[in-house]
Amino acid sequence: MHYHSHQLPNGLRIVHLPADSPVSYCGFAVNAGARDEAEDEFGLAHFTEHLLFKGTARRKAWHILNRMENVGGELNAYTTKEETFIYSVFMEEHYGRAFDLLADLVFGSQFPAQEIEKEADVICDEINSYEDSPAELIFDEFENLLFGGHALGHNILGDAASVLRFDSKAGKSFVRRFYVPENMVFFSMGRKDFGKIVRLAEQTVGGIRLPFVKRERPAPSSAPVPRSECVQKDTHQAHVLIGGRAYSMFDEKRVALFLLNNIAGGPGMNSRLNVSLREKNGLVYTIESNVTSYTDTGLAAIYFGTDPKNLDKSLRLVHKTLSDLRENALSPSQLAAAKKQAVGQLGVSGDNREGIFLSLGKSFLHYNRYDSLPKLFAEIEKLTAEDIRQTANEVFAPDNLFSLIYRKTDK
Repeated sequence: MHYHSHQLPNGLRIVHLPADSPVSYCGFAVNAGARDEAEDEFGLAHFTEHLLFKGTARRKAWHILNRMENVGGELNAYTTKEETFIYSVFMEEHYGRAFDLLADLVFGSQFPAQEIEKEADVICDEINSYEDSPAELIFDEFENLLFGGHALGHNILGDAASVLRFDSKAGKSFVRRFYVPENMVFFSMGRKDFGKIVRLAEQTVGGIRLPFVKRERPAPSSAPVPRSECVQKDTHQAHVLIGGRAYSMFDEKRVALFLLNNIAGGPGMNSRLNVSLREKNGLVYTIESNVTSYTDTGLAAIYFGTDPKNLDKSLRLVHKTLSDLRENALSPSQLAAAKKQAVGQLGVSGDNREGIFLSLGKSFLHYNRYDSLPKLFAEIEKLTAEDIRQTANEVFAPDNLFSLIYRKTDK
């Protein structure tokens, strides 16, 4: 897909992907997330994202809430370990309205004190809800285990104690450090003329010049000694995560890992782990493998939930599957089938317009470019069976694997 890009004198990068649709998308991607918090700020990136919507110098929370809703649009935001996204979806004729609102939120939020306590309670409820779901909670605890207490392992939401300490000063401090044109991308998709988008940006935010002190993101230290931990939880199922450190988003081997992950436990019902544990043995309802890439590291992990009486057998089958991937190269027909399936899945997922839009923002934020699916297809096609086997030997090697198990206390 052909896209347009431009950089304003104040450092803000602008990228636009033309799309023949009356529905447009635009937003700001900020190169800051949970890993950029200081030790006494756990949860502040997410807290700041919430408070952006609670009042600016020009608008109160109610006006912000209704600005896009009143014309049928949507206003969204989310925080990750390394980014914050604030964006809107709307009919094309409301592009100027959306841009003006988003710029006001990103550069003009006031963090009104009267809204802090209410929103802190909302986030605490979100934390409590999250902790009530072991199938979600285990992922954060696993990352903390895997990254040995590094900021990448911290829960994005923080904890109730930290959230209740935050005030307007804390939110404004985080914004001053990171919500700076030089540290952002404005990304857009739709029929809007790119020249008009640039002129709109110049008029709306071109005069904003804020200092940005480039921070160092300390990389995680070498992985701690792999180990298995069993945590007693009052759950009916045993919940399990097995995995290890993997490749960063800048490592060329991440493409081989993508295909390996798809073979092992990707979204297809014919993944090896699903066939082994669910289809052949009826031990699980859900088993999946996932890969996450950060700017300087990554992880690959396998999750499943099972009846506690089936835990040991399930673990044996998972390790047997991984051993087979490490020791036995795919046959030519298996490799061809795996590539065909992965390309098809990417093609189908690429039909999700909001997904394409968000991928555009993240890609330009980190790579300063946007690669089309055909380029990824070509990289997949070049992979060999030995690439897959070597990747399995690196990522799923026994001395790289951690495991975390939630299991009910025996009585």
